[in-house]
Amino acid sequence: MALRADPALQPQQLQSMVRTALAEDIGEGDATTLAIAPKGVVVNARLVARERCVVAGLQIVEAVLSETSSNAALSIHVEDGEVCEADQCLAEISGEARGILTAERTLLNYLQRLSGIATMTSHYVAAVRGTSARILDTRKTTPGWRHLEKYAVRAGGGENHRFGLYDRIMIKDNHRLIAALEGPGGITRAVKACRRQYPILEVEVEADSLDEVKEALEVQADYVLLDNMTCQQMRKAHELRKEIYQQCLLEASGGITLGRVPEVAVTGVDYISAGALTHSSPAIDIGLDFCMPVQSA
Repeated sequence: MALRADPALQPQQLQSMVRTALAEDIGEGDATTLAIAPKGVVVNARLVARERCVVAGLQIVEAVLSETSSNAALSIHVEDGEVCEADQCLAEISGEARGILTAERTLLNYLQRLSGIATMTSHYVAAVRGTSARILDTRKTTPGWRHLEKYAVRAGGGENHRFGLYDRIMIKDNHRLIAALEGPGGITRAVKACRRQYPILEVEVEADSLDEVKEALEVQADYVLLDNMTCQQMRKAHELRKEIYQQCLLEASGGITLGRVPEVAVTGVDYISAGALTHSSPAIDIGLDFCMPVQSA
C-alpha cells in the first residue's frame, strides 16, 4: 500500500482552515489583548515542548502568524517527524505582541493536537518493529481536519488508509447485509458489482468470520479486513490466503490497542489499522513563552 500524495500542507487549503479557526476564536476582537497590549510593543517568544514527543504541524504556526501579525519572524529549529525532548525549543517567534497573543491559542491547538497524533503513532510503529506489519490510520478523524490528522500519522511513521469514500472500495458489514438480500454469495456479488462500476479502484472486504474471509479471497479482493478477530483467527486467515489467493493483503482492525499490537503483528497480517491514532491521542503539552525584555517599536 503505497503512501499517496497528501495535500495537508498545501498553502491555499491550509490558509483557509487557519482563517476559519481564527475567526471562531477572535470574533469581534481579542478583547483582553486590545485592552492590555499597546500597539507597537515587540516581543520574542519560544515554542517549547513540555514533554517528550514527535512534533507535527510546525508549518501551521507560520500560517497562523501570517494572519495575525504581518511583521512576525519565525525561526523553526526542528522538523515535523522529529523526536523532541521535554523543555526543547521547537521554534522562536519575534514580532508585535498583539499579533502573537491573538495567534497563541489557535497555533497551539493545531500543534498540540497534531503532535499528539504523531507521538501516539510512533508508539504503535515501535510496537511492530521487526515484523512485516505496518500501522495504518482510519477515517475516524475530526471533521475538517482529516488531511492534517493523516499528515500527523505520517509524521509519526504510520501510513494512511483511504482518505475518503471516493478512493477505495470498502465493503463493510452494512454493505454486506444489503448484498445478502439476494441470498448467499453476497460478498462475491458486491465485489463484482463494485469492479464493474469502479474498475480502477482497489477493493477491500471487511470480514467478521473465516467463512467471509474465504469468500473474499475466492473472488480475489485486493484486501481483506479482519474485523475484531482473535489472533488465532488471524493466523487461520493467513493460511487461507496462502491456499486461495496469495496476492490479497490482510488488515487487522477492531479492538486494536497499543498493548495488543505486538501479538497481532506476528499473525501474518500486512497492516494493522487503529482508529485510536486519530480519535484518542492525547494532545502534547507545548507552550508559548514570552522572553524578557519586551520593547516598544
